Amino acid sequence: MAPGSKIDDSEITATNNLFSDVVTLTSPPLPTLPVDVILEILCRLPAKLLLQLRSVCKWWNFLISDSKFIKKHLRMSTTRRRLHFLRYLSRPQNKYILTSYPLDSVFTNLNTDLTEFEYSPNNFKGDYPRTTFEHFIGSCNGILCFADHYKGLVILWNPSIRKFKDLPLFTKPDVCIDFHMTFGFGYDSSTDQYKVVVVLDYLVPVSTTIWVLETEVKVHILGTNIWRSIPTYPFGGVPVPSALSGKYVSGTMNWLVSKDPLGWGKPCYILSFDLVNESYQMILPHIDGEDMCDLWSIGVLRDCLCVTSGNDVWIMEEYGNKESWTKLFTVPYMRVRDNSHVLITPIYMFDDDQVILKFNSDNDLDLALYDSKSDTLKLTDFHPIDYQTIPEVCIESLISP
Repeated sequence: MAPGSKIDDSEITATNNLFSDVVTLTSPPLPTLPVDVILEILCRLPAKLLLQLRSVCKWWNFLISDSKFIKKHLRMSTTRRRLHFLRYLSRPQNKYILTSYPLDSVFTNLNTDLTEFEYSPNNFKGDYPRTTFEHFIGSCNGILCFADHYKGLVILWNPSIRKFKDLPLFTKPDVCIDFHMTFGFGYDSSTDQYKVVVVLDYLVPVSTTIWVLETEVKVHILGTNIWRSIPTYPFGGVPVPSALSGKYVSGTMNWLVSKDPLGWGKPCYILSFDLVNESYQMILPHIDGEDMCDLWSIGVLRDCLCVTSGNDVWIMEEYGNKESWTKLFTVPYMRVRDNSHVLITPIYMFDDDQVILKFNSDNDLDLALYDSKSDTLKLTDFHPIDYQTIPEVCIESLISP
């Protein structure tokens, strides 16, 4: 039986017989466990242990590889989350190193259950510069997605099962300046497919002295080998370079957009892209009866879209309803080492209302833990000088990219 196929009654009967035959040297035969009990036990186990249990017997291997079991395990894995940092080593070989920590490491010790993974992409051709501009696009259902800005390399990576996938390179314009790309990664529930979106914006010459802004949007569906070009959004502007990637929430990708043609102006609205029907929507945070245009960063907290404006963090409690914007908290003033401008980005919110925040100054990166109940803020022990990306929170899953 191939992985992903259904388990028939004869196999279940064989499994029950297998359990009934199990004995030890010093005890009577073990009682037979109903199949539904076995399922409930296994789907609550960590992914790493389940990979080992596949070798117990053929039926367990079939069961753990079954698509329905994998989805059930995903639904039960929401509390098993890890914090991932990514770095790139060009010497002695082109490879990425992912360092993974339990999410509660922000409260305790950095060395608790630390895991490192290495991967050398197949699309490296030896002509990459010494420094690339890689970053996390995001995570979805246990799959991490990251990309670089040099050749448009996009990689999907599930560290729980150590599976990787290099996406095909997409075509970029030959003649242009101020080329920029920003990405998004999410799940289309209507077709049970994962999609990667890239927005390309650049200036092209129409004469020796005049350049015009062009924008392209491309979509890749996991399992295919192509990037499809789709119509661009009709609202104008470009995603801000500081955003780097969109945020996935409620089946949509969301980017901060500036009206400045190079994207360096202040963000003035949120561009929403529906992954199901591949349509666009403009979202403006609506606060106290007025649209708020002073947007600094965008994130997701408790499966809701959130934005920061100065030190205020606002959350959209009902996606698409502009009247549902609510101020979640105000971050206390924090002095960074060089007194430079600080950009606050929410990373994750725990059940007890403590929040992991990224403070990104002009020259540094700090992670802090904010307690919204006591209104206290403290730096964590994470000072990832060797890492070129901000961290990404990802749940465990058995889903293969």
